[in-house]
Amino acid sequence: MADDRGYQAVIGLEVHIQLLTNTKAFSAEPTSYGEIPNTRVGPITLALPGTLPRPNEAVIEFGVRLALALGCTLTERNEFARKNYFYADLPKGYQITQDKTPLATGGGLSIRLKNGQKKFINLIRIHMEEDAGKSIHDQDPDDTLIDLNRAGTPLLEMVSAPDIRSGEEAYQYLTEVRKLVRYLRICDGNMEEGSLRCDANISVMKKGADKYGTRVEVKNMNSIRNVQRAIEYEIERQIDLIEKGIPFTQETRSFDAVSGTTFSLRSKEAANDYRYFPEPDIQPVILTKDFIQKVESTLPPLPQALFEKYVKDFQLSEYDAGVLTESREFSEYFEELSLFCPNKKAAANWAMGPIKSYLNERAVSITDFPLSAAQMAKLVNIVDEGKVSFSMASQELFPKLVESPGNDPLELAGKLNLIQTSDTGQLQDLVKQALDAFPEKITEYKNGKTGLIGLFMGEVMKLSKGKADPKVASKLLKETLDKL
Repeated sequence: MADDRGYQAVIGLEVHIQLLTNTKAFSAEPTSYGEIPNTRVGPITLALPGTLPRPNEAVIEFGVRLALALGCTLTERNEFARKNYFYADLPKGYQITQDKTPLATGGGLSIRLKNGQKKFINLIRIHMEEDAGKSIHDQDPDDTLIDLNRAGTPLLEMVSAPDIRSGEEAYQYLTEVRKLVRYLRICDGNMEEGSLRCDANISVMKKGADKYGTRVEVKNMNSIRNVQRAIEYEIERQIDLIEKGIPFTQETRSFDAVSGTTFSLRSKEAANDYRYFPEPDIQPVILTKDFIQKVESTLPPLPQALFEKYVKDFQLSEYDAGVLTESREFSEYFEELSLFCPNKKAAANWAMGPIKSYLNERAVSITDFPLSAAQMAKLVNIVDEGKVSFSMASQELFPKLVESPGNDPLELAGKLNLIQTSDTGQLQDLVKQALDAFPEKITEYKNGKTGLIGLFMGEVMKLSKGKADPKVASKLLKETLDKL
């Protein structure tokens, strides 16, 4: 790896975030995915003479939402620009984007690595732009097919500083970006469908050097894991070339997921190749304080803030906090559940255990879970209070409740004869029966094999059919053994 040979990787990521708007960036044409090719186009996408673009307010709102969540500085006067290049899937021959006045600058995102360390990745800018169409090369042996449905779809381009140093850091960064845009409900984050795309700028340099190496951009990676793989391959490729004294130039490359290698596409364009100039058909968009405050008021609790809350306030492990904040819907359910549960750890265990198992077995979302948070909390609490054992509650009571959510958990537990007994007289009889069943083990226990108390407890639970209160039974068992 790079560190082993005295090199350091320098990586910056450009993430293209396709927005969940109903219509395109500069027209009223619909943006629905997976439609018949070239059925979501109109005069503006086709660049017919006399058509004029008009900004979609939802695009601006979504951009502000992301910028606020990342602590960016918003630009008051937003001007659009034309980025000129010819592609067959871009009928105008230029892309409407932002050049000198990006929507936002600065800010950043904190990531957590596998070793537990935290790292802050700075951002350079976030800007608004439109997408191009799609060229399809694998459906016809002789011709490239063009689908313009995606042309004009709104994007936010989020450009990181070159702060990333490894494929793992890139993986964690993209994972956090995807989680964040889903929390904000501005993008579905599906890289496989192209709604979240990433270009990686990669170079290597000797540790301690004051000058970056030759930068290569890698495109066309359709999963977070493939971004990591492409970066790791490219780092090693560049080091090998440097070590062998083979010069290489700045270029754009693509990633082959089958072979795990990158290959050259073209020499990398510079900014002046695009001949940016102000878009004459769109007036500048002014962000007012009232508009920004209105957007800010709609922001949900964000995953990193919830993570810190669960670790610091709820005293949960970082692993638990990570699972509970994987999606906005799941964290919202847990947030409501925790309001009704004094024991936050118990609530977390139920959320990550029986509830998550139920969802995974049926491949459904928490939004399809039949028990409300208030109803679920009643079940969590009667277990925490010792009225029903966890094993009985999870194996017997929980399945019955999800079948008939209208039932009260405690009443249903009574009907199913699942209420734990804490009657000391009844439990003392069970303790005696358990000890009588293993007289030879009592001697071993008295001789120091105290772990055998688990055997006796198991027998007590068996005799009670799982209804003995473990705390009371354990205390009686130990007291009885100590007297023998």
